[in-house]
Amino acid sequence: MHRSPVRSASRSATAGIRFVWTGDINGQGWGINPDFGGMRIFRAMQAVKPDFYLCSGDTVYSDGPLAETVTLPDGRVWRNVVTPAKSKVAETLEEYRGQFAYNLLDANYKAFLAEVPQLNQWDDHEVLNNWYPGEILDDARYTERRVDVLAARARQAFFEWAPLAPGPVYRRYAYGPLLDVFKLDMRTYKDPNDANTYADPRRGLLGAEQRAWLIRSLRESRATWKVIAADLPLGLVVPDGAAAQEGVAQGDGGAPLGRELEFAEVLRSAHRAGVRGIVFLTADVHYTAAHHYDPARAAVQDFTPFWEFVSGPANAGAFGPNALDGTFGPQAAFVHAPPVANTSPMGGFQHFGEVEIDPWSRDLTVRLRDLDGAVLWTTTLDAGHH
Repeated sequence: MHRSPVRSASRSATAGIRFVWTGDINGQGWGINPDFGGMRIFRAMQAVKPDFYLCSGDTVYSDGPLAETVTLPDGRVWRNVVTPAKSKVAETLEEYRGQFAYNLLDANYKAFLAEVPQLNQWDDHEVLNNWYPGEILDDARYTERRVDVLAARARQAFFEWAPLAPGPVYRRYAYGPLLDVFKLDMRTYKDPNDANTYADPRRGLLGAEQRAWLIRSLRESRATWKVIAADLPLGLVVPDGAAAQEGVAQGDGGAPLGRELEFAEVLRSAHRAGVRGIVFLTADVHYTAAHHYDPARAAVQDFTPFWEFVSGPANAGAFGPNALDGTFGPQAAFVHAPPVANTSPMGGFQHFGEVEIDPWSRDLTVRLRDLDGAVLWTTTLDAGHH
């Protein structure tokens, strides 16, 4: 367990907890645009005065070179700040470092990070799109085709530029009696992307050690709320090409298969141990949504109902919505996604989420916000019923 990066003011008995989360920063060819006000979503997040910031992965886009200008379908021109490191795909350690250095050229981002502590996850674009250990690339842009080599360089840069102590990316952060955050690593131990319909419970995204740690830590937690910070969503189908799957779900709404098996184990173990107050937070899919999971709608009944909240992107292309897989009985209570794939930040479909825990009732409120901080949707979860 690690010391929580949280303001000392929030450690008093009368103070609650407020934090924000998002992901997917500077992707799909959309970088820092001074004409747009830069990465101004971070100005909106700073205005919320959060105790900390959770980045749900894709902290950078190492495989997304930037052009100086991009002409939008309506004729407007998006202008990017471009550096040498952002002019090609990253392969060397210096090029991976340059991805993180680029983000700090933005005044909004720099001011936000100077004031707000961070919890950082990594997903795929810190290295390259949809990567997994052992992969060999077939991509003419790369001279180094061994993904394990690229991932080692990217990981070093990530740990140099994000405030992370040595050790695994996954870890638990304790915020007193109200909150534990369980930050997952769904990339380092990931099995190859295939149809994701296998029956082998030893495979998965988390790996045996992390899976056991999560099950044990959830059982041990005495916090009212257990936030599972996942860099990939649980119930949304995230394809990798025509036949392979990048995420947990694969679109078969029946009994758990593939990577769903390990999450069925996690949820089943928590349910049988009487663990309550689980909430999933994620990004990755480049839109915002609220999903409620209920065994009454599911193909498997051995779990306690819970919510999953999706946010992002933060100054990247907007996409979605993705299909929901029915295995764990999700129902979309809210979705805000663009009408056209890879909508630029000018389209407004940039998002962050806010979580506020009241110190007296212990209720947890989620607000899904837009680029400029306007609340699109909100709900409050009753501490007595979760």
